[in-house]
Amino acid sequence: MLMLEHDAKEILARHGLAVPRGRLVASAQEIDLPFAGPCVVKAQVPTGGRGKAGAIRKASTAAELPAILADLLGTRLKSHTVAECRIEQAIEGARELYLSFSIDPAAAAVTVLASANGGMEVEEAADVLRASAAPSREGLEQATRDLAHRLGPDLGAPLASAGRLLARLFLELELTLLEINPLFVQGDGSVVAGDVKLIADDNALLRQPELAALVRARRKAYPDAAFKLEHGFDFVVLDPEGEVGLVTTGAGLSMKLIDEMTRSGARPFNFLDIRTGQMRGSPERLILVLRRIAQGRKIRSVLVNIFAGITDLGEFARLLIEALDAVPELDAPLVVRLVGNGEEAAAALLEACGRPMILEQDLERAVALAVRVGA
Repeated sequence: MLMLEHDAKEILARHGLAVPRGRLVASAQEIDLPFAGPCVVKAQVPTGGRGKAGAIRKASTAAELPAILADLLGTRLKSHTVAECRIEQAIEGARELYLSFSIDPAAAAVTVLASANGGMEVEEAADVLRASAAPSREGLEQATRDLAHRLGPDLGAPLASAGRLLARLFLELELTLLEINPLFVQGDGSVVAGDVKLIADDNALLRQPELAALVRARRKAYPDAAFKLEHGFDFVVLDPEGEVGLVTTGAGLSMKLIDEMTRSGARPFNFLDIRTGQMRGSPERLILVLRRIAQGRKIRSVLVNIFAGITDLGEFARLLIEALDAVPELDAPLVVRLVGNGEEAAAALLEACGRPMILEQDLERAVALAVRVGA
């Protein structure tokens, strides 16, 4: 779960890292700032590249804010609608550093990156320093100190100080990425988080009451994470403009299917791991899934791909028919591939149900049909 910058900064501030004073607004009329002077307006969408896309604007005075907000709110940025903006006090005359912690699953370690030159072009910078650290507080703090030492005393001391707090936060909240860019270093050596990218592990939310409470309180901003907290399985909207809804099980198989569809030029709407073994004879999970797919504005077809071991596919087919009856708003045709225990009984049930449905056992042909049908 990529957290919106405003929420990430609120978390950092509660844990002791300074952030610019600011507030969240959802309309051009909501302008009652707790500070004066120049400010920055930042569109709140879960994606990077906002600055280069023109979604971060500077305002010299409060009088400029209504026009900027009117220009940003309601627009779309990388398939996301800008529903909120953060207005925050501009930080001027400070050095800009870069610091990040990210999980390296292949090495079972944490990658620590630092640079004396933060900002939008840091990806192209040649002076980004790197260290690999054990996933422990001591390991992260030592790696940060080593990188800070290479920046010299003027910048190294502030970086090391911020690194100690961020290392603790990264581990305590079980994050997969915590990036501060820029990390402002002011004239007195104090640091301020200018921008934050924070990715939390959805699977850890039940162990993280602070993050879970935020997701529940802001469920419109985090619908996928809120869905998982409430229902216990993963449904992630990949592309709001996607044309193929997916009913799939098995995270690895589902991700592979999505990759293959994307390479072929298709636009899958969602990722799903419905976990058929936990349906327990009830169509409730399927009803939830089909209702969310039906909300896709450009859905042309639905691909059902279930590879079953213990799950009886005859039972799954019955539940699928019940779910389709409960979601009449989903009128897109289905391409169904059911492979495994009880597939013959499942095919007989689906063929007799009288719905617009194509049964196809070959995966490549099923994908091609799902892309082509309804076009």
